[in-house]
Amino acid sequence: MGSAKAVNDGNFLSEVLESSTPVLVDFWASWCGPCQMMGPVVDEVASQYEGKVKVLKLNVDENPQTSAKYGIRGIPTLILFNKGEVVDRLIGAQPKSSVEELLKKVL
Repeated sequence: MGSAKAVNDGNFLSEVLESSTPVLVDFWASWCGPCQMMGPVVDEVASQYEGKVKVLKLNVDENPQTSAKYGIRGIPTLILFNKGEVVDRLIGAQPKSSVEELLKKVL
């Protein structure tokens, strides 16, 4: 059973932008209530789409460079990348169905 893996400013390029598979990145923080609510949803999506989509989590407090580069103002923010480009984003706590609709854009 898969779960979302951590990514950081140092490995964002290799893990996300250079990935051959689509990547969903959850921008979150440990103090954020809605982020905590999204955690199980993100892990469930990571497990369900294992091998099709890479699902990663980036802690905005520990990784300010990447968060600033992508204009993260509200968390949680989920950004879907494909071939190094931003496909779309979801902001705020979302039902799993919304995350799945987002993923359909690249599957």
